[in-house]
Amino acid sequence: MSGLKGRLSTVVKSKISKQVDRAENPNETLDYAYQRQVENLQNVKKGIADVATAKKRLALQQQQLGEQGGTLDAQARQAMSAGREDLARAALERKQLTVQEAASLDQQIADLGSQQEKLIESEKQLEAKMEQFRSKKEVIKAQYSAAEAQVQFSEAATGVGDSMADIGMATQRALDKTETMKARADAVDELDRAGTFGDLTALGPARDDVDRQLDQLGTERAVDDELARLKAEVQAGAPQSALPADDTGMAGHAQSHRPGADDGEAPRPA
Repeated sequence: MSGLKGRLSTVVKSKISKQVDRAENPNETLDYAYQRQVENLQNVKKGIADVATAKKRLALQQQQLGEQGGTLDAQARQAMSAGREDLARAALERKQLTVQEAASLDQQIADLGSQQEKLIESEKQLEAKMEQFRSKKEVIKAQYSAAEAQVQFSEAATGVGDSMADIGMATQRALDKTETMKARADAVDELDRAGTFGDLTALGPARDDVDRQLDQLGTERAVDDELARLKAEVQAGAPQSALPADDTGMAGHAQSHRPGADDGEAPRPA
């Protein structure tokens, strides 16, 4: 069962991979990759701006601590002048805290400056890579478009495309059906001439070619007998009344009026 599941998983993955490969457009993929690089560059720029803002904020805070330290130092002097050593000490303690805090800000500002420099360097490298990728992307897109046009032209010219292949197969099937129908028609005609089918609507027992030939011989013999009888009647002197009356009268009239018959004139030589 596990083997069957593995095979099914392989088949499904191969089908999905094939569909994804068909749907994937190299031009769109290149444009998407370039867009992601643009987004990364924008994020780097935003990071540089954020670091610079934080650095500026710390610098302002450091400046305020310095000003506060100067104020506390002045207050300590005034307290000492007034004989209030306790107040002077408290002011000096606060001043010391501001000095320490300002010193810690120096390290943070230095770290942000280093980070800002690294981001600026990364920005320059990314911009250079993006420019190279953009130029290469346009070249690849142009090559792909040219190759795609060449493939489409070649498929159209040679008829190897999917649509042309379907049309070719349909045409071949039509030719095969036509040849089969012609062969069937010739076979039916040949069998009909041979008398294989006979008269399917005729009543009575079935008749084959021998029966038809015997019937034809009988018909020919009857015609010969009738013809012989007529010849015998004519030779035995059939009554002349059988001829039309108009034909006999016209014949006698023509004979009585032949030139020279009644006048006793001899026929003139030609």
